[in-house]
Amino acid sequence: MHEQTAHADHVYASAQQSSAAASSPIVASWRRCMTMHQLAPEDQRVPLRLMEQEFRLAREEAEQLVAHATDELDRLFATFGKGGCCLLLTDRSGIALERRGAAGDDREFRSLGLWTGSVWTEASIGTNGIGTALADERAVSIFRDQHFFSSNIRLSCTTAPIRDHRGQIFAALDISTCRDDVNEMTLAILSQTVRDAATRIELNVFRSAFPGARFVMLPFGANSAAALLAVDRHDLVIGATRAARLTLKLDDKRIAAGLPAADVLQESRAPGADLIEAERAALLQALSRNNGNVSRCAAALGISRATLHRKMKKLDLH
Repeated sequence: MHEQTAHADHVYASAQQSSAAASSPIVASWRRCMTMHQLAPEDQRVPLRLMEQEFRLAREEAEQLVAHATDELDRLFATFGKGGCCLLLTDRSGIALERRGAAGDDREFRSLGLWTGSVWTEASIGTNGIGTALADERAVSIFRDQHFFSSNIRLSCTTAPIRDHRGQIFAALDISTCRDDVNEMTLAILSQTVRDAATRIELNVFRSAFPGARFVMLPFGANSAAALLAVDRHDLVIGATRAARLTLKLDDKRIAAGLPAADVLQESRAPGADLIEAERAALLQALSRNNGNVSRCAAALGISRATLHRKMKKLDLH
């Protein structure tokens, strides 16, 4: 009890210091909890919980998200589930849609609200991995007494937001644990694992948003593995992940206006080269489909064998 009282006093003292709130994201979150959400750190509470019908509707709206995230949740649980960790997938409103956890830990995690249907926003349960990650739009780790409420100071959690195909946050992935032997180094390792899994889910979501498109990975940038462009059959960019948007300074307006992928990727070409390359590509594809047989290729293209030979010579395809 003394520990919880001391924590509440520390939260009050820190949140009242403008300099601390400006320099520490945790203290800034504490201050939001007190000023915006009118919460008191000494209160004993669990997250708000949806009624069954409300949860069913939220789950139905997020059906595609859950489908894209299931493999990652299963993979994470296979690695960390038996080590006293609980996994939550939430929507943009902090509603826990999916959960993974060992049966032996269910009682403790459920008592904390780490269960489907719970709402893990800052307004609901103060500073926490999910709510603060959604509020700050960045990956967040909350280690024990960095939580707002004194009742949560045994909990450690790390969360990564998940963005949709337009780069907007629409979900979060979290690992939480109450293990006494977890330290900040362990949490840092879990944090990187969660961020990597969130990126893979984002890429699943992005690819599904552009069926039939080609996907091009940027050959440059700090996070090139997550920087993808969706390109249509006319070689126009029709979509870009958040990482690609940041690297190339793209937004919805620029993408909607129509951007040649070659221009975005800074592939310099001489005047008229695009038409030549397009013709060369068409001929190569036709030859490939006909196993290099020139007569069958000419027939498929509706031109004479002699015309095809002249084009192949011109384009240096012999």
